[in-house]
Amino acid sequence: MKMSLVNSLKRSSVAHLLLAVNFFISGLAINILQALLYVSLYKFSRHWYRIINQYLCYSLNCQFVFLAEWWSPSETILYIDKESLKKYYNKEHGCLIMNHSYEIDWLMGFLLCERIGILGNCKCYAKKSIQFIPTVGWTWKFAESVFLERNWDKDKEIIGRQITELANHPTPISLLLFAEGTRFTKEKHEASLKYAEEHNLPRLQHLLSPRVKGFITSIPYMRNKFGAIYDVTLCVKESHPVAPTITSLLKAKYVEAHMYMQRIPLDEVPLDDEGASKWLHDLYIKKDKMIDSFKKTGSFFENSGVPPLEPFTLKRRWYSLLNSVGWALITLPSVCYVLISLLFSGSLFYFCIGVLLVAAISYLFYLLIGLTKITKSSSYGKVLQNSNGTTKVSKTE
Repeated sequence: MKMSLVNSLKRSSVAHLLLAVNFFISGLAINILQALLYVSLYKFSRHWYRIINQYLCYSLNCQFVFLAEWWSPSETILYIDKESLKKYYNKEHGCLIMNHSYEIDWLMGFLLCERIGILGNCKCYAKKSIQFIPTVGWTWKFAESVFLERNWDKDKEIIGRQITELANHPTPISLLLFAEGTRFTKEKHEASLKYAEEHNLPRLQHLLSPRVKGFITSIPYMRNKFGAIYDVTLCVKESHPVAPTITSLLKAKYVEAHMYMQRIPLDEVPLDDEGASKWLHDLYIKKDKMIDSFKKTGSFFENSGVPPLEPFTLKRRWYSLLNSVGWALITLPSVCYVLISLLFSGSLFYFCIGVLLVAAISYLFYLLIGLTKITKSSSYGKVLQNSNGTTKVSKTE
């Protein structure tokens, strides 16, 4: 009875508004601290700027993890050999290549990184527009993530410059690459199959053909700096009753993701561009077979030919809960007091200001959620119509 009441409260609009207030006010406070840190320290000591900034990044990223493992609570079932896992624990820079199949695949990755202790040093390749989003985008920008413009002449320069900077980070980082370039949809998959057929590439059943230019451009800058590539394949069982979405987590519904990880030493990637391109396509063939096996049998290994590993979970830590509750104790009393005072002041002017503030916070919160939705994903990879009636795939190989 008590659990049912708690879940009902978590699913209420009021609870979601309080989450939004806490997230954006704390996020803006973190951004201000990052800006002051950047102005005062970045040019003088990038080493100490990065050391301190990782804790600020952790404080924001922790709130996503709080949503996944305490508000819902959800779980990630992990498949990785123990020796590779030991090396992943703050031992080396790693590039994670993950399939982009769900709205929350990145978040389940965050959950894993928090339990390993590297959440503050999670970086990613992302489209340029995200850096302008308050809190999340600004935090990732100060964290030196790789923001791409989808203009290759500019992007190859950005990749070289940013990877060089990240490779010199004083503590181990995890750099996330969604090599497909966009989230999987049926429409994009059809376009990807057409592109693969026309260019004699592998036809993947459950993934989009990977973009190779960004990958092969990054590798030379990673050599002798990054220890390994981590092949990450994430799936949710077809029979799982809850959709793997942010909305499900907000409604306190349990989502269970299964994550396979394989450590691949970076020196196993061929030096030449053609060899590196083939290596990435071969990796995606393996990932596709594993996903197909999982969807049909509930196991990554049953029909894929990949050596089986035993599933396990990492121990949940209290830091994400303490971080979110701590920020809530700082932000909510004062913000709620101001909003209530405005709404019940008796003045139409102040009432309107209060309504606008509530609307603005709600809009930003649901805008952030909307960015994760499949229907809001990038148009990159779709089939475009030319003026002469022919079609082309908006995808750079």
